[in-house]
Amino acid sequence: MTKLSVNINKIATLRNARGGNVPDLLKAALDIERFGAQGITVHPRPDERHITYKDVRDLKPILKTEFNIEGNPKERKFVDLVLEVIPAQVTLVPDSQGQITSDHGWDTVAHKEYLKDIIALFKSKNIRTSIFVDANIKMVEGAKETGTDRIELYTEEYARLFHTQKEKAIKPFTDSARKAQELGLGINAGHDLSLENLAYFKQHVPGLLEVSIGHALISDALYYGLENTVQLYLRQLTLRQAQGDNKLLQL
Repeated sequence: MTKLSVNINKIATLRNARGGNVPDLLKAALDIERFGAQGITVHPRPDERHITYKDVRDLKPILKTEFNIEGNPKERKFVDLVLEVIPAQVTLVPDSQGQITSDHGWDTVAHKEYLKDIIALFKSKNIRTSIFVDANIKMVEGAKETGTDRIELYTEEYARLFHTQKEKAIKPFTDSARKAQELGLGINAGHDLSLENLAYFKQHVPGLLEVSIGHALISDALYYGLENTVQLYLRQLTLRQAQGDNKLLQL
């Protein structure tokens, strides 16, 4: 079964736009769990423009599902936060300062020694590790050398080409997933996955353990409601192959 982890950064963005506590991030996270999601993802950034470090601390004791914290481990305060909170999983992302959103995976060859050291630190605290990588066989092979438990395939390129060249777009991800399975790495995925492209991705990427989805899911919730939207995404992850080209199940 492929788990759905909902990234709640956009809920925090909306709250922060006005100050105060509307919408209530903690309540939203608990509701998302109640509606069926198997995990909650947050990606605190150094400027705390959406998820704050306080949010992360407040979420840990109340969540009942898997807690996944994403971020750049080259930020010392991010490392300290993860070691304090001890989530189920930490996903390492090579973001730069001020970056609007993640836009590339690690060069696991060039950064192998650094990644080995930081991954060993997190694993010493029994935190499962995942590293953000592009759908590239060489980068997957490099990831194995770092000691990570999982990779998270960066799916923006797949999403960008899905409507015009989906067979071409999915192939690097299928190949990368097969290589990861061969090497004994777990497979996660995320970035721009949506109701339109999720089922096809799931059906063509073997061994997919988890998808992390935020922007599209929260945007869809404006139209469909949060509970219905979570259910729609969960259904996309369980569609049979024959239904693979369905873009959206009707409410």
